[in-house]
Amino acid sequence: MPRLLSLVVAALGLAPAAIADKLLASHYSGKVYSLDLTVSGSTGTLKSTSSTGGCGKMPTWLTLDSATGTLYCFDESGAGQQGVSGGVVTSYTVNTDGSLTQTGQSKTAGGEVHGSFYGGSTGTGFVAMAEYDASTVTTFKLPLTSSNQALQKEKFTMNGSGPNKSRQDKPHPHSVITDPTGKFLLAPDLGADLVRVFSIDASSGKLTACAAGQAGGGDGPRHGAFWSPKPGSTTGQMLYTVNELGNSVSAWKVTYPSSGCLTLAKSQTVSTYPAGKSAPAGSKAAELHVSGNFLYAVNRNDKTFGAKEDSIVTYSIDATTGAITFVEQTNAHAWYPRTFAINKAGTYVAIGGQTSSNVAIIQRDPTTGKLGGLVANLAIATPGTDGAEDGLSAVIWDE
Repeated sequence: MPRLLSLVVAALGLAPAAIADKLLASHYSGKVYSLDLTVSGSTGTLKSTSSTGGCGKMPTWLTLDSATGTLYCFDESGAGQQGVSGGVVTSYTVNTDGSLTQTGQSKTAGGEVHGSFYGGSTGTGFVAMAEYDASTVTTFKLPLTSSNQALQKEKFTMNGSGPNKSRQDKPHPHSVITDPTGKFLLAPDLGADLVRVFSIDASSGKLTACAAGQAGGGDGPRHGAFWSPKPGSTTGQMLYTVNELGNSVSAWKVTYPSSGCLTLAKSQTVSTYPAGKSAPAGSKAAELHVSGNFLYAVNRNDKTFGAKEDSIVTYSIDATTGAITFVEQTNAHAWYPRTFAINKAGTYVAIGGQTSSNVAIIQRDPTTGKLGGLVANLAIATPGTDGAEDGLSAVIWDE
């Protein structure tokens, strides 16, 4: 609720008005779900209003172009699966009631685990996808059509295995993100312990490789998010990465030379667990997000708050230096939280439990960054299997 309206409501002694929001979630069984959240005070109700297929056999990631109301869904199927020749990337129009109408689709080589749009006149002219098992980043020109062919495929190699031999046998790009200027695309590579950097030709969509940022041995960087002390400025720009294998978060100083590529210099790595506590066996850090001067990351399968309840951790970001400090570890109200998202107002966090196959809505204080109690919770489709690629795969806010 806007602050002015809250003050008026309080002055008149009225009950707080209900707040309604919409979300979108994908499930590895093949559906994308439209969700409605209604909150009154500190409690809420989350319900599924519709579901849509069309994003292949294993929808794995969702990216929303809020300006046009276009949703992109990426399909992980085809990655070494017997009898599956490839995957798809699919676009949908998000209707006013939150339901989806498919508008386009292109066939892919398969195995996409993440995707993001980039380039063009508005930053949405092309789409890039990270293909974990194939060790590739592939791009397509938008809009998606059945006749679209891949625009570019960047194949990565490395000599020998990394420190984690079972997970770092070869390059494994796990996500793709654009920097705040829209001129560079970054791809954290879990297998090679690199944050790969590409310059973007906005008109053609062509990516050109730059020098990569070197992560710590065995860190396994998975996802990244940018932060700046002055919004709209690259001065003091920082990149934060969550390290799946190292169960940690790293801070990187970003430098923009007068010409050429941006550069990354790792300045800090902090555990995703409180001081004195080690990551439990079998736990893996997953995703991270920035909201204001706070950074959040989730731990999968740490069971800190129960047999099927893992954790989300909060860091404060120094407003001047960008350095991070561990603040607290709280209940994610989900088992194997692969995905989470913070709404634009910074008042709620939606956490998607992959194995528990639920979406949990948690309160957040935009001023202190502290996370509060559980507001609403919804089980979606069928629960996943411990350690398997099933269950809930992604959740985002539709706003």
